Amino acid sequence: QVQLVESGGGLVQPGESLRLSCAASGITFNIYALGWYRQAPGKQRELVASITSGGSTNYADSVKGRFIISRDNAKNTAHLQMNSLKPEDTAVYYCNAVWVSNRYWGQGTQVTVSS
Repeated sequence: QVQLVESGGGLVQPGESLRLSCAASGITFNIYALGWYRQAPGKQRELVASITSGGSTNYADSVKGRFIISRDNAKNTAHLQMNSLKPEDTAVYYCNAVWVSNRYWGQGTQVTVSS
């Protein structure tokens, strides 16, 4: 059974940092492309950052220079380091794993940025 489990969300003030983690099981982790998506209330889910199996990364313009995606294939884990957080970063963050036609989602973790 495939599982993606996100953790690390929470309530922070503007300017602070959070590190999200995504622990995967049931897949051959190193061949999957990984992504972090977010969905704010009333908005569509959007791609925040992605990393290929080879380690190439891509970021949404809104988070470039602030967020860093990484993967640890030895631990079947992906991370999203989020710095200089803004209120507009408030959303549920989801981990995603894709290989060919196989696509899996985690349940999400809430990130709230508020003073």
